[in-house]
Amino acid sequence: MRLSYTKALNRALADELADDPAVCVFGEDIGAGMAGPTLNLLDRFGPERIVDTPLSEQAFTAMALGAALAGRRPVLEFQIPSLLFLVFEQLVNQAHKFSLMTGGQAGVPLTCLVPGSGSRDGWAGQHSDHPYSLFAHAGMKTVVPATPTDAYGLLRSAIQDPDPVIVFAPAAALPVRETVTWELAPIPLGTARVHRGGTDVTLVAVGHLVHDALAVAEELAGEISVEVFDPRTLYPFDWAALGASLERTGRLVVIDDSNRSCGIGAEVLATAAEEFRLTAPPRRVTRPDGTVLPFAPALDRALQPDREQLRHALRAVMK
Repeated sequence: MRLSYTKALNRALADELADDPAVCVFGEDIGAGMAGPTLNLLDRFGPERIVDTPLSEQAFTAMALGAALAGRRPVLEFQIPSLLFLVFEQLVNQAHKFSLMTGGQAGVPLTCLVPGSGSRDGWAGQHSDHPYSLFAHAGMKTVVPATPTDAYGLLRSAIQDPDPVIVFAPAAALPVRETVTWELAPIPLGTARVHRGGTDVTLVAVGHLVHDALAVAEELAGEISVEVFDPRTLYPFDWAALGASLERTGRLVVIDDSNRSCGIGAEVLATAAEEFRLTAPPRRVTRPDGTVLPFAPALDRALQPDREQLRHALRAVMK
């Protein structure tokens, strides 16, 4: 079976809706399936569970938070990652903290799905953010799948989780297709995946950049043995798996499509320097500090981490 990333998200939602009557979906234009993951769900599960909302993220997030407290498992679809800024208080200060502040007496099993996060060519400054580091910093469970099977498995686990979870589905990963010869299943949150073994450098790649990392690792195979490490979940991060990888390689490069300051790349480098054995200073490839992606396509691409920067970082860490 050939499975696309978007179809994997759609199938995960359908399977959870079928298995658990508490699951429901809120969002704008989800009845028509405009973004892809909710396509045909309205016909299968009806308007009581697939709820097209008005154009107000604060309204449907508040509605979903209440539904979660009342025993439902809502999934919220955000059309643009920057819209998370509108509901940051509701998610981080309310949903995330409710179970802690009530001693576990109340829970908010709420999932936010952001299909098309990061840059889409020419979507400009207010549509191209990749704010996953903000949610990891706040301590919310944060997921960035790279492949269709991981998108399926991690979204299912996110919906089943007792806590709120943010699932970023990168725009550059949505066209990815994968041949699947096994039964799809949930994937536990907090577990990393090594896509390619290596002995010289551990390359941590986030989301869609896993595919660039694999391409560069193959290109440099005769020169550098690169281990491609996909955290999949940014919080909680699988530090044990990263430590095991660094025991094999002793060198670290991170490629991360978020801004440099306080990004997940910075956290990986800092923790590795504190906790693990490194034989060379680590490197990171990210967007520049304070990046706001412009409308002009050439400038848009110039501010994103790319394969040439990655080649340079891998060669530098070997010196």
